Amino acid sequence: MQTMTRVNERTVAAASGQPIALLSFQGDISSTSKDMLLGAYHRLGSTVSRVLLDFTAVDYINSSGIAIIIQMLLEAGKAGTRTIGIFGLSPHFHKVFTMVGINKYAALYADENAALAVA
Repeated sequence: MQTMTRVNERTVAAASGQPIALLSFQGDISSTSKDMLLGAYHRLGSTVSRVLLDFTAVDYINSSGIAIIIQMLLEAGKAGTRTIGIFGLSPHFHKVFTMVGINKYAALYADENAALAVA
């Protein structure tokens, strides 16, 4: 049975002191998550230049969920004003994200501290 997707937003500071929007996902990510994920991403507004996506509490991502994440990354790329980092992936999904080329559009980090140290 699929676990409902939740998204929490907060602002964190990078090692440089710059603010970064952090979207923490919980539950499963699938086609039913589209409005939740893209809605949260769009609510960030155009002034946010750095975004971290936290997958620490995500148990499952199917191919439709990966497509939603790719859509988000492509939107960021088209705007050209936003960088995205991803952390908290299980080893399996880290491998999947690398295989489908997500790492070409977003940096993959082991955890939040690693992401903030580089940002």
